[in-house]
Parts: sequence; C-alpha cells; structure tokens
Amino acid sequence: MKNTILELKNSLSRAVPPDEEMGLLFSGGLDSSVLAAINPKVKAITVSLESYGEDISLSQYLAKILDLDYHHKEVKIEEAIDIIPEVVRILETFDPAIPNDIVVYFALKKAKEMGIKMVIAGDGSDELFAGYSFMKNMDNLEAYIKRISGSMRFSSNDMADYFGIKISQPYLNKQIVDAALSLPRDLKIKQESGKVWGKWVLRKAFEDVLPEKIIWQTKRPLEKGSGMEKIREIISSKVSGEEWKEAREKIPVKFISREHYYYYRVYRNVVGNIPTCAKKEKACSGCGAGMKKDAFHCGICGYVAPWEK
Repeated sequence: MKNTILELKNSLSRAVPPDEEMGLLFSGGLDSSVLAAINPKVKAITVSLESYGEDISLSQYLAKILDLDYHHKEVKIEEAIDIIPEVVRILETFDPAIPNDIVVYFALKKAKEMGIKMVIAGDGSDELFAGYSFMKNMDNLEAYIKRISGSMRFSSNDMADYFGIKISQPYLNKQIVDAALSLPRDLKIKQESGKVWGKWVLRKAFEDVLPEKIIWQTKRPLEKGSGMEKIREIISSKVSGEEWKEAREKIPVKFISREHYYYYRVYRNVVGNIPTCAKKEKACSGCGAGMKKDAFHCGICGYVAPWEK
C-alpha cells in the first residue's frame, strides 16, 4: 500500500507543470491544495461571491502556509447575474450547474487580466478518486469510474478557449487516470479516524505536506465553497408562478426548478433552439438533444440518466 501511495504522489508531482508563471484555480479544497503544494510558485486565484463561502478562509489559510502568490477575486451579486447570458453562450448549455461555471469564468477572466497564459485546474479528481458522497454507496464503483473516465469534459476547457488561455488538468494526465482505474475501491473510499472518506489514497499521499485541516476536510461543491449558491434563490425569484406553471405544461423539457427554466430562457435567447438528435446519437430524456450513445449526462440541459450497474 505504501508503494502505491508513493507512486501516485510521484506521478501527480510529475504531472503538475513547474512553471512559476502559471495560474491555479485555487479554492483551498483538497484537489487544488495538492496542486498548490506541488508547485507553490503558481499564482493562486480564488473567486467568491462577495464574502460568502468557506473558500476564502481556507484558501487564505493555506496561501500563508505555502507562501503563495495569492489573488482573491470578489464578485458582486449583480456581476454574477449579469454574466449568466455570456456563460450560457460560451458553454451552449442551460445546465443547473451554471453557478459553478460562473466561478470558473471569473477566475479565468482574472487570469487573463493578469497576463497568465496557462492555468492549472483540479478537474477530474472527484470523478477518478471517488470524491462525491453518492459514490460511497455504489455497488460497482469501479465500473462507474471506468465509464465516466472516457467521457469527462469540464467547463474550464471551453472557458479557457474563450479567454485564449491554455488549461492544464494534472488529474486527467493519462498516467494518473490509469493509476486511478487500477486502484481498488478500498483505497479510494476508506475509513479514517471513525469516518468514511472519499479520495482516501490522495489524502494519504499528501498528508505529510499539507495541514490536517486541509487534508481531512469534507467535499464542498464549488458553488457552495465560493458562495455562488446564493444567487440560486435570486434567479428563481425572477420566474413567476404563472411562468413556471406554463413552462412545465407547454415546454418539452424536464425542468428541475424555476432556476433551471430561467437558464433555459437565457439559452433560447443567446444560443437558440435545442439541437436535434443525429442518427448516431441517442435523444436526451431531459430535453431531446443528441447525446453519444454511451453517455449519461446531457451537455445541453444537464440531465443525468440513472446509473445502470
């Protein structure tokens, strides 16, 4: 086991670019903290909605310990709401996860303003090392991870293209992906100090270089850590009860909330119609858009098909 942990640590260290002119999408969470520990010369960028969320305190805490070149972008509520049409246009989606995408947008915009040409992101760690809470109860976790490993794509890719910035995703390095796929379940999900943890092997690999407060923190979604979840209620209030009732009755899309419908309205305004399904695709059960036959997440509406064992 010790050799496996050491090999993972060494492989990930090799996957992180050593360039000190690089930026880092830095939340203070486990994944970005590991990347910062490997290359503490990066320019770390943290985004928060005003003063909300835990990311500010945790990222500042670690930035002092690692002596990072730290930059905090505080986004006003009005800024976040006003940028939604631009985010929808760039990503061509009305996925309910847009608050997460807003965080990435402002982080990369900040990097662009700083003259940074490449940014490191922690994309893929949760998917490959079982960082999501729902994974803890999956009977066939290895099969699930193997399936999603072949189709992972993140908004940071499209956002980086938009800003003309290169993106580095060390956790998606082939050697790291292969290592993750070869690891047994009990090295990804394991009990430590009376609690069951996801990404256990990643935590153990870097517990000698990161504080306990960082290594053994629980998973928090980007929208929660950044405080961006605060805009959900505001956006929902922009859809009246009558509009919401009519949308569910007349529009052939499985909206999960008023907020989801709001993004759909924006999508129709800045992107247009939902794309039709091509011959080699299957129709999304949520909106009818075309999806690859082996996919279970729709990039247009965000619909996630039930996992089949």
